[in-house]
Amino acid sequence: MNRYTRRRFVNYFNQGMSVAATLFGLFFMGWLMWTLIAEGAVHLDWRVFTENTPGPGSTGGGLANAITGTLLLTVFGVLFGAPIGMLAGTYLCEFGRRSWVTPVVRFINDVLLSAPSIVLGVFVYEAVVVHMGQFSGWAGAMALALIVIPVVVRTTDNMLGLVPDTMREAAVALGAPRWRVTVWIVYRSAMSGLVTGIVLATAQIVGETAPLLFTSLGNQFWNLDMNKPMPALPLVIFNFAMSPYERWQHLAWAGALLITLSVLVMNIAARVVLRPRNTD
Repeated sequence: MNRYTRRRFVNYFNQGMSVAATLFGLFFMGWLMWTLIAEGAVHLDWRVFTENTPGPGSTGGGLANAITGTLLLTVFGVLFGAPIGMLAGTYLCEFGRRSWVTPVVRFINDVLLSAPSIVLGVFVYEAVVVHMGQFSGWAGAMALALIVIPVVVRTTDNMLGLVPDTMREAAVALGAPRWRVTVWIVYRSAMSGLVTGIVLATAQIVGETAPLLFTSLGNQFWNLDMNKPMPALPLVIFNFAMSPYERWQHLAWAGALLITLSVLVMNIAARVVLRPRNTD
């Protein structure tokens, strides 16, 4: 076998293995989605969105309080975490390129990015719940914010790094101050990637269960007070899926389908709204 034939063989082998690995993953993903839709769609009705979680043995009830709690926790988690992540990522890429602090911060951020979410929940439990003396929605939002921050820091750092330095130099040459160059030139050029990073972080915290077990705890009643234990869809799914009651199991399937669809819609919306437009 000559060198050319061997290279073609290696190329076809690697290409075939890559396609096989992709089909392997797509098969199980399709199987999972089919099971989720088949089990969850039949239990989605108006009661899921209008009634609170039922008591043991009840034949009715829905997920209205859990859906509302999830929205509150997610919104406040993103509001707390996204600005901090964007500012930190901006410093790493724009103002601290030559600082010795930058590689240290990037290393710590990578550690946080790979840290189990339950560890972050335990940290917030010790730092917030113990001192407040009770579980609360604020503690849950802070735990989710700790998950958002490293994701947004990484995406902001990477997206701003893709903006050519020639654009910054041209703006500075026209007399624009550094902060204005960052806000009006660099941010606008990388806006699609920045928003995509925030959407990905939001999609990640929507389905988080472990940190909420130690912070917001859950609640079977309607609650809009963030100072009290807050219901959430992941917590309801965690509790109901293992219960012996048939209605609770049906609601767990419906809740899992709602979370999956919400993540899918957010990703599609981000790509449709922020897709590059032809200006010709």
